[in-house]
Amino acid sequence: MTTRRALVVRGGWDGHVPVEATELFIPFLKENGYDVTTSESTESYLELDGVDLVLQCVSMGETKPEHIKSLADAIRGGTGFAGWHGGIVDSFRDNTDYSFITGGQFIAHPHNFTDYRVEVVAEHPIVEGITHFDVHTEQYYLHVDPTNNVLATTTLASHPDFPWIEGAVMPAVWTRTWGEGRVFVCTVGHKLDDFDVPEVRTIIERGLLWASK
Repeated sequence: MTTRRALVVRGGWDGHVPVEATELFIPFLKENGYDVTTSESTESYLELDGVDLVLQCVSMGETKPEHIKSLADAIRGGTGFAGWHGGIVDSFRDNTDYSFITGGQFIAHPHNFTDYRVEVVAEHPIVEGITHFDVHTEQYYLHVDPTNNVLATTTLASHPDFPWIEGAVMPAVWTRTWGEGRVFVCTVGHKLDDFDVPEVRTIIERGLLWASK
């Protein structure tokens, strides 16, 4: 088996437990033939030659324009890019070029922690055999790219401060391409026990493999 290379970049806001969360998936990557390197800095985006997959968990955080340009160039060339929750769609808020890559930007979680259902809405290997699942965690309201390939959605209930969100259907899992590269996003994953939900764990694991093929 040819060994593939995965770079795990983690940091930013500690509330999303970037180290602990990514450590849950590193053994899975190794079991599937990846040589895994970890980094706590986007400086590593300047050296992506030969990297098959970038798993990013950097909520908010800071970076430099040249780091994002190098990441974008690598993805265009075929490097996969994947992540969950704020670690991928609430990163580097001041860099709009980055949002073009991910296809979405976190705006709010109006209900904070709440019970909600995620409905699968497409046929795709990442969600094969899954119809829906229920979670108790943050439900993201996002601004999203209409060209995303949406695999699963969630519907928001009304909120007294934001009545216009009632019935809004938000993507919860999607894929997209960026040049030759594949991008995978799952918006569930605020806390560690979110990954104890079997469907969440399965979708993310499949998404990581899909992104780097």
